[in-house]
Amino acid sequence: MLGRLNAYQKSAVITVFATLFLILVGGLVRAAGAGLGCPDWPHCFGSWIPPFSVEDLPPEFDASQFNVVKTWIEYVNRLVGVAIGLLITLTFWRSFKYRRSQPAVFLSSAAAFVLVLFQGWLGGQVVASELETWLITAHMLLAMLIVNLLVYAVYRAMSDDFRQNLRAATRQRLLLLFGGLLGSALVQMVLGTQVREQIDHITNTTPDLPREFWVPSLDVVFEIHRSFSWLILLVSLYLGWYVKQHVSSALLRRCGFGVLTLVLAQVASGIGMQMFNIPPAFQVVHLVLSALMVCLAFFGWLVVRRSSDVVLEGASLTPAAGGY
Repeated sequence: MLGRLNAYQKSAVITVFATLFLILVGGLVRAAGAGLGCPDWPHCFGSWIPPFSVEDLPPEFDASQFNVVKTWIEYVNRLVGVAIGLLITLTFWRSFKYRRSQPAVFLSSAAAFVLVLFQGWLGGQVVASELETWLITAHMLLAMLIVNLLVYAVYRAMSDDFRQNLRAATRQRLLLLFGGLLGSALVQMVLGTQVREQIDHITNTTPDLPREFWVPSLDVVFEIHRSFSWLILLVSLYLGWYVKQHVSSALLRRCGFGVLTLVLAQVASGIGMQMFNIPPAFQVVHLVLSALMVCLAFFGWLVVRRSSDVVLEGASLTPAAGGY
């Protein structure tokens, strides 16, 4: 696929997937408890390359702060973050060719570039605050905003390739379904961050509390989060049925079935977290599935929103390429 794309489209598509990978790495950092693996920023233990052993620590750092595994997990996270920043910078630079022909591509790329600079500063504040929970939440939500800005930029730069023709009633129904799932997923993500903050509070205030007591210690936000997931599941099941029955567009069918698959996997991972006392691996999977689902629902909504109506010819409906 990449061989058919121009320079901007290639860098933008790669950057979208790289940013999703960064969200995965960030989830690994948090699940491993490695957020303070590097206690300073932008250096790591006073150096651009962290030490491999306690003996290599600079004298101003306490040896109790050093854990070689957590340090290098956090350091790799920072390296990936720098790589993403460079990719977004390249994408922004290549978007200048669109500033007159398709200003939305240029402006969304520029917004992603500005926000990734702010994200770098915010990452430093997370370290300086010693992992203040609301800053961690803001850091994650900002990453989601950046990746969806890039999804929007990619779509607008390739909109002719994604053009679909839909009947008006089908278009309205799909807008409602994709838009409803997108909005619900964002609400669910915010609720999930609140649950995660409660877990952080439990582990910080009662570090010796066994994991099997974590879920019973959570308040009503967890109950809302768990119940809300069933609403999202029902809507996604309806979306999957609707695109199968009423949509012939291969692209929109893939979007619908893809969203349904991600929601099913996310619900399964959520059940697994509760059954197995919130294992770190399940936390990472749950986060990444949520990010993928939001991006795919947003992309599906964009495709439907900019679709064209089928042409009426007498009493028949004649769709163009893409189906309806």
